[in-house]
Amino acid sequence: MNKLKKILWGLVIVFVVLVVVAVIVAGLFLGNIVKAGMETVGPKITGVPITVDAVNLSILTGSAKVKGLVVGNPEGYKAPQAISVGVAAVEVNPLSALSDKIVVRSVRVEAPEITFEGNPFSGNNLTKIRDNVNAATASSQKPSTNQTAQAAGKPGKKLEVDDFLITGAKVHVSLTGIGGKEMTLPLPDIHLTNMGTGADGITATDLTRRVLDALTAATVKAVANAASDISKGAINIGQGAGKNVGGDVNKITKGLGGLFQKSTN
Repeated sequence: MNKLKKILWGLVIVFVVLVVVAVIVAGLFLGNIVKAGMETVGPKITGVPITVDAVNLSILTGSAKVKGLVVGNPEGYKAPQAISVGVAAVEVNPLSALSDKIVVRSVRVEAPEITFEGNPFSGNNLTKIRDNVNAATASSQKPSTNQTAQAAGKPGKKLEVDDFLITGAKVHVSLTGIGGKEMTLPLPDIHLTNMGTGADGITATDLTRRVLDALTAATVKAVANAASDISKGAINIGQGAGKNVGGDVNKITKGLGGLFQKSTN
């Protein structure tokens, strides 16, 4: 009898080990699938290249880490990237993956680096990406003209994001018209909550738009404050660049104010 118990316990242990190994291996493969999906679907939403170094998933805990996320710049801009993120941590309710709405408990984006490039009041890289996302959102909301395909297709997964935090962000900006002054400005924490908590949830495109809107608004406000400090002399732009600075800074500040209003609408 004791020998039988030992055999049964041995089989149980082997089974548990195999399950754990299977979960780990599945997590590794799913990470690659998620990475490929981000690099394929992301550019269709933002209109710019997106690359990811790695995605690490834990199926048992519903946690994930996205490493080395880089959002490229739109065509016509010099900087190689608009946004880069070292690590983003995500916590998901694992059981929600089996339903029509995936519940994301939290997203924490650590120390992203943002590049603000272009004319603040007539076009820049961040507003261009935001416009691309808005266009993708509008396109996704149009009813399909192919009724057969629409009837046959299954509804896409919706999202609920309970907590989304961007912390320690910095924006690198060059203000044109004032001697090419380059600055690195800190951004306050950006905290979004309770997105898609209703029955309908939100789409990945709409989530991207909301986060980008908040990020653009915070960036524009930081740049506007810096331009104001320059106009007051709080930031020294150096000799030889100050002859016509006053009018240029007033123009920039006015344009940034209009852009900030658009970003917060």
